[in-house]
Amino acid sequence: MESKQTSRRATTVIKAALRDLRIQLALLNHQVGGKLALKDIDLDCLDVLAKHGPMTPSALARQVGLHPATLTGILDRLERGGWITRDRDPADRRSVSIRVLPDRNVEVYRLYRGMNRAMDEICADYTAAELELIAGFLQRSADAGRTSAGKLGQDS
Repeated sequence: MESKQTSRRATTVIKAALRDLRIQLALLNHQVGGKLALKDIDLDCLDVLAKHGPMTPSALARQVGLHPATLTGILDRLERGGWITRDRDPADRRSVSIRVLPDRNVEVYRLYRGMNRAMDEICADYTAAELELIAGFLQRSADAGRTSAGKLGQDS
């Protein structure tokens, strides 16, 4: 049976590795954004829209943790740059849905190609069962981050 001290040390190493990963991903995102003349928050919005599909401005604001008024300026910039389009709901002309324009989004994926290849190589060293375990850990960690961010947002 492993000791609590061994488990605590391993947990500390994992937390440090996650912090380092966060920093490295932030640097990568900053580089990608620089190549595309996009701000980090612009990439966040594009990523959420690419992952979840078209959504209303208020839903996107909640997903990226911004005030809707702040998001308006970001959406204006993304629309001017040809990254997104705002579509009116034919049933309710007041309702708008935002979607990513796929032709432009290809540029984003191209710049992440190196990281995606590196991740494929790393994952190839693990069994399917190990990858499921890692994926579960990362999903639970992301959920913990969402919960923590939500609580901090409620406090302000």
